Amino acid sequence: MDTIWNAILLIADPYVIIVICLSSIFGLFVGAMPGLTATMATALLVPITFFMPTVPALAAIVTASAMAIFAGDIPGALLRIPGTPASAAYADEAYAMTKKGQAELALGAGVVFSAIGGIFGTVVLVLAAPALAEFALRFSSFEYFWLVCLGLTCAVFIAQSSPVKGMITLFLGLFVASIGLENPAGTPRFTFGSIDLMGGIEMIPAMVGMFAIAEVLRALTTARDALPPPPSVRGSIFKGQWRLTKKYPVQILRGSSIGTLIGALPGAGADIASWITYATSKRFSKEPEKFGTGHVEGIVESGAANNAAVSGAWIPALVFGIPGDSITAIVIGVLYLKNLIPGPLIFEKQADTVTALFVIFFLANIIMVPFGWLAIKTAKQMLSVPRTILMPVVMMFCIVGAFAITNSPFAISVMLVFGLVGFLMEENGYPVAPVILGIVLGPMLEQNFVTSMIKSDGSFLAFFARPIAGVLGVVTLLVWAAMLWRGFRAWRMGSPAGAATL
Repeated sequence: MDTIWNAILLIADPYVIIVICLSSIFGLFVGAMPGLTATMATALLVPITFFMPTVPALAAIVTASAMAIFAGDIPGALLRIPGTPASAAYADEAYAMTKKGQAELALGAGVVFSAIGGIFGTVVLVLAAPALAEFALRFSSFEYFWLVCLGLTCAVFIAQSSPVKGMITLFLGLFVASIGLENPAGTPRFTFGSIDLMGGIEMIPAMVGMFAIAEVLRALTTARDALPPPPSVRGSIFKGQWRLTKKYPVQILRGSSIGTLIGALPGAGADIASWITYATSKRFSKEPEKFGTGHVEGIVESGAANNAAVSGAWIPALVFGIPGDSITAIVIGVLYLKNLIPGPLIFEKQADTVTALFVIFFLANIIMVPFGWLAIKTAKQMLSVPRTILMPVVMMFCIVGAFAITNSPFAISVMLVFGLVGFLMEENGYPVAPVILGIVLGPMLEQNFVTSMIKSDGSFLAFFARPIAGVLGVVTLLVWAAMLWRGFRAWRMGSPAGAATL
């Protein structure tokens, strides 16, 4: 109890409270800006933390990253432009709800269940950090290979109209991920002599292009009179959230659990957790046919997973000094700078500071609700702006966000090219989300496959030799077999609609 009381006294300092509030606003702004990620929000705060004491420095990073992950939902729901990669999995779903006049429900679900998932992940962080970290360390390249394969399978589930087209666009994303020097052999691939392509295709400019620029092009090519008027967003975002909580308790618990576990895996993070939980939600839903038409169930589960993964990523970072994602990779440097050496002894030697960190996590997810409400209330005004004004502003922010990634005009070119590709794909019924999924997971898939083959001296049986890898491998193959069987059976029955499930 003394430790908890001391931690509360550390956080009750007015200076810490001011830092938390300012970091919340900063995180919400960065997360809602297309192209600016939670990782960038954390990185931009690092120089400022040099001049802060330990607790305020950690409070700034924890609060900003949690807020940024949630804030990516806001432009995704209102404009179909995900602010962060973690929001891309269900941006189409949230935007479909907005077009149906349910923007309040979508945005409210985003903030409420992000907070619930974050609190769940923090509880797990407090109670089971050493055990979960030890489990995460058992994951080698074999386990990660199968985990990525399961993640890629999401492309079939999220492509509601035609899973075959989803697979085609997934392979396009995997092809894009193979461009450049970032491969195990360090060999230039598909660069065509371009120095800019040597570094590969950045995922953020590609994502902004396929979602945001495609929307701008759609607005430009659609007659002004043919554009539907913006739906009104006037109701309370909290109306109906208690009903959703009672209706989807399993989805909330499942999303929070999967998000925490994936967050605890080094190198995974909220992005992968979001895609996997959205696909899981559709796979086990009683109403899978509603997904993609503006159904809140997937948003509930993925929203909970996003922020649960943020908390889960701190588990290996604190216990072993191994980053769970790109954010905690930056955080570990800050911990060393503040003389907090990650490891099992940190819980004994720095008990007050670690406990204060846990309390900050709880506080950040609790204040996410009022701060998120203010951010949504402000952002809702976007829908009242005429499209002739709104789209050029969106274009400007996209250019700024793309340029901020590499400080190079090449990123802007990538964004524009992928915007055109995304526009043409959607005009012909091809989903763009699997492309982003392929770009995110492609490097991880190749790296772990090649590493595993080197370890096993070319033996494929080694992918099933380890217990966890064997279970993941069998589950993945069974999922693939079930999908093929369903497609084959539908084809034999002569159902064109059913054959699309192949």
